[in-house]
Amino acid sequence: MVIIPAIDIIDGVCVRLTRGDYDSAVEYEKDPVAMAREFEQAGAKRIHIVDLDAAQGGGRNNRKKIRKIRKAVSCELEIGGGLRHEDDVEELIDMGLDRLVIGTILVKNPGLVEGWVRHYGDMFLAGIDADGGNVRVSGWQQHTGIQDVELARQAKEMGFCGIVYTSIDRDGTMNGPDVERTRLISEKSGLPVILSGGIGSLEDLKAVRDASAQGIVGVIAGKALYEGAFSYKDAVESYQDDSKPSGCW
Repeated sequence: MVIIPAIDIIDGVCVRLTRGDYDSAVEYEKDPVAMAREFEQAGAKRIHIVDLDAAQGGGRNNRKKIRKIRKAVSCELEIGGGLRHEDDVEELIDMGLDRLVIGTILVKNPGLVEGWVRHYGDMFLAGIDADGGNVRVSGWQQHTGIQDVELARQAKEMGFCGIVYTSIDRDGTMNGPDVERTRLISEKSGLPVILSGGIGSLEDLKAVRDASAQGIVGVIAGKALYEGAFSYKDAVESYQDDSKPSGCW
């Protein structure tokens, strides 16, 4: 299991939300580039970046900051938020991003996304964000009427590398992850899954690690790190497995 620290960006600064509510945004003093360096120095193999402005349709105003992050660290970077057009895909690949997390456009135009997967290869993770099993898109502002399990199956059929599964009701709460639902997503899709949402303690990381044999290959930690619930270095030393799981996830 790989422990993946998160860097969420609004207007070029690090923020954390609670349950996707932009009005709940808390800004942190650390610059995203400095934060990325700190995470890598503490043992990060991959960093999860979310462009929250782009997720709401706010354009590319954070791309310059993301480019600086890429130049600052050598670990893998995955990014989600606002990837709606092929120009977005090409720009981020040209920057050197390792994985692109596709969410909204996967629901709204699956045929387009399937073409990207065929053309660009093993670059894509399906970003499935759900509340009670119901998928939401567009920065979690829109309900879709699609079940997370069904979308996960579609992602497998389309050739995605893996899934980033976020439990919206847990996100930013530090109240514990939804391990059971995440395991179900992996079981029904047959894809490796990265769990996101609810991590609040080292005990939560242990619970995810204990379930990692059921297809959970990674866990994203965000607010708990920024709020000092535990250090990233301690998390890596205690619960990260240095052997990389099989597959392109």
